[in-house]
Amino acid sequence: MLHHTFKPKAHRIPQKKGVFASIGKNCSIMNRTVPLYANLIKLGNNVRLASKVTFITHDVTHVMLNHNPNVSKKGFKEKIGCIEIQDNVFVGAGSTILYGVLIGSNVIIGAGSLVNKDVPPNSVVAGVPARVIGSFDDYLSKRAGENSYPDELSPSGEQLSDAAAKWCWKEFYKAHGKY
Repeated sequence: MLHHTFKPKAHRIPQKKGVFASIGKNCSIMNRTVPLYANLIKLGNNVRLASKVTFITHDVTHVMLNHNPNVSKKGFKEKIGCIEIQDNVFVGAGSTILYGVLIGSNVIIGAGSLVNKDVPPNSVVAGVPARVIGSFDDYLSKRAGENSYPDELSPSGEQLSDAAAKWCWKEFYKAHGKY
C-alpha cells in the first residue's frame, strides 16, 4: 500500500502537474490512483483518504447509448461533474464518491460507503448508499472516552513494535473471550 502525505511544499506538486483542482494543507492520500478528470476534484485542509477511495467524475453510458442499435437518438454526451471535500474529512477505505457531491466540513465517511448525495457538515455517514448515522460531535465524544494503547507502545513512523503487536493481540483475544 502506498502512502503519501501532502505537506505545504509537496502538495503543490500535483497541482503543477494538473492532477487535482486543489489540495489543502495536511492532507493524506493512501493510494495514488489518479481518477479521470481529477481537475474536477477539490480537497480542503486536513482531508484523509484511506486506501482504495474511488472518485467518479464522469459517466460513460453515452458510449453504450450511441452504439446501441435499439436507441434511435444518437449524439449523447459524456456526463461529467465536480466533487468537493471540505475541511477535516476522513473517507474510509473502499469508499466511492460520485460526481456532483459536496462533502461538508467535519465529516467521517465509513469504509465501503457509496456517496451519491451531498454530505452535511458535522456528520458521520456510512452505507450503500451512504446515509447519516450520527453526528461528528457524538463520534468525537465516543473516541475521547475510549481507552487506547499505552503511550510507550505508540506506533512510530508507521512501524509497530513487537511489544505493541503483542499487546494488541492480547486485547483482541480478551474482547473475544479467548484470554
